[in-house]
Amino acid sequence: MPHEQALRAFGKLISSIASGHVMSREESYEAYRQVILNIQPELQQGAFLAAHLMRKPTTEELSGAWDALDRHDTAKLDIDLDGPVCDIVGTGSDRLKTLNCSSPAALIAAACGLPVAKKGARLVTGVSGASDIFESLGIDLDHPLERAALSLQNTGICYLPGEAFLKSGWARLIGSMRFTSAFNILGPLTRPCAQNNCAVIGAYAPEVSMQMIDILAEIGMKAALSPYGLADGFDQSLGMDEFSLCGLTKVVELRNGTITSYEVTPEDFGMKRVSLEAIASMKSGAENAAVVTDVLQGKRGGAAAEFFCMNAAAALYISGMATSYREGADMAREALETGAAWEKLEAMREYQGIGAVTECL
Repeated sequence: MPHEQALRAFGKLISSIASGHVMSREESYEAYRQVILNIQPELQQGAFLAAHLMRKPTTEELSGAWDALDRHDTAKLDIDLDGPVCDIVGTGSDRLKTLNCSSPAALIAAACGLPVAKKGARLVTGVSGASDIFESLGIDLDHPLERAALSLQNTGICYLPGEAFLKSGWARLIGSMRFTSAFNILGPLTRPCAQNNCAVIGAYAPEVSMQMIDILAEIGMKAALSPYGLADGFDQSLGMDEFSLCGLTKVVELRNGTITSYEVTPEDFGMKRVSLEAIASMKSGAENAAVVTDVLQGKRGGAAAEFFCMNAAAALYISGMATSYREGADMAREALETGAAWEKLEAMREYQGIGAVTECL
């Protein structure tokens, strides 16, 4: 527990942020370091996180917070892979709740030959998160990170639960909070896999897309997309943290140091628009996992399958494996229809599945 002087200094910082004070990158790093390492009392931590989000963090502040998370809380794995290694993840806290998309999209993209080091966590604001889905698919979330490294090296995909590589600070905070904070932005930006050089990172708001891409450019990511999807008939303040099959998607793209913003539609993927209801989240995590399983096994097509392929296509596009969103969608459909995506999950379970005993080949 810090001394009274340190407590008061942190409390003064909270008040100043609530009044509009903007921190430097170094000041933000120090504040978030104290939160991540649990140096300040929980009451002060929560007040700081809420005040900072309400004041809207700057890119410089978020970069400082990312520095603290990377230096003090992110376990690393290092593998021998050349070429693109992608991640597909979202911030959560979006207003339009859809079927879990990034998990099946990661498997579909990996089945197309793109190595994927996918991050995720348990539910934060929806009924299920990526960890809940992968657990339902037979992945052991308690395996050490060495298992994930083996899976990525030998099968071309792994799952990295935030609860495993962000144990001391982020997992404690995200597990106890029921409100959005800067950690919803920072969690998807963490880089536990050193070879991760491209990503699709969905955002809960369009301005967050730009901030995340700015931070990724700052930390040296070569290529990334940040989508904010909309639904026809809904206000633009209501969106989803993935590419949308039911309206246009606002996209911020980073490629070779250049940042561009544009919009895409389902038609750009060669897909037909559907109503939000067709891809909306089910009422429970088990039901969402069942839809994912049925799609991967070829028992269910339609909107859910197209939605998953659309987001896999984005990963194929930003990695350079596809020259356009439409080409990526064609590749994704083929991987799904031939059963390659389900085979990729089965291969992954040999290393990260419950009871897995396979060692490095």
